[in-house]
Amino acid sequence: MRRREFMALLGGAATWPLTARAQQPRSGQRVPRVGILNYAAARDSLVDEFGSALRELGRVEGQDLAITYRWADGQLERLPALATELVASNVDVIIALGPASWAAKRATSAIPIVMAFSGDPVGNGVVTNLARPGGNVTGFSYMSTDLAAKRLEMLYRAFSRSARLGVLYNPGEPATELEMRETEAAARTIGAALLPLATRDPEDLEMLFEGAIRERVDAVIVFTHGFAVLNRARIIELAARRRLPAMYGWREFVSDGGLMSYGPNVPEMVRKAANYVDRILKGEKPGDLPIQQPTRLELIINLKTARALGLEIPPSLLALADEVIE
Repeated sequence: MRRREFMALLGGAATWPLTARAQQPRSGQRVPRVGILNYAAARDSLVDEFGSALRELGRVEGQDLAITYRWADGQLERLPALATELVASNVDVIIALGPASWAAKRATSAIPIVMAFSGDPVGNGVVTNLARPGGNVTGFSYMSTDLAAKRLEMLYRAFSRSARLGVLYNPGEPATELEMRETEAAARTIGAALLPLATRDPEDLEMLFEGAIRERVDAVIVFTHGFAVLNRARIIELAARRRLPAMYGWREFVSDGGLMSYGPNVPEMVRKAANYVDRILKGEKPGDLPIQQPTRLELIINLKTARALGLEIPPSLLALADEVIE
């Protein structure tokens, strides 16, 4: 039986809680309970990063910490019900990954919520202020809206022929509308034409890439939200097969064969989010903890992919790269 089928049998996206059975401390003190609300699979690499960071802080699942997991397997419409289940399970704090943040916020105004990473929490109405969010929500933003124009500009200037750019996105994701607005504004400024490549269904991806070729798209920007992350391998493979340069938001896409990315180190953000969870469990209020944005952004370029696509990366862009994969 394949792992995906096995996980589905266990209850997969919604119904069966994967809850740590923590041992009670000798003092009889109640074990803190953390709920993880994930838009992706049960235990993806970012959840593992979070658990590892908690252990480094001295909080070990099954000993002095109980963790309840809820995951949506990429089906965003399931997130509200999963968030409600976490609230009903009386967790002390919820850690929400990516698109799960808005669902957690709607489910409770009392239980502290830490966003492991979120596109634009102010623009999406999750909080009103980054420095002092107030209420029950804090965490980390990966600035997807703010970086949209910069990604388009880099892709446009990397290839002088890139006057027509495809934009691959899931219209149902909370961060999409704002990021598209900024991308469109940047395209007008530099004179690039955009072709929307919108889908909620991974089965549409091949058709979308075929359409991009028919429309003579020169390159593609991928909005790196939940849909793209879950379908990373397929998107990278299709871009390579159609010989389309693609810009992503996360370095993991480039490590797996994508051409280039510009954005923060997301696993690092998730590890920092574990520190916020620890501080809240020690008594700090989420509304007093500022929502942090990345202090360092990385440009990653895969020269091996560029050669396979028959592309020459301008030396000026290579000089800006934080990492070049040969």
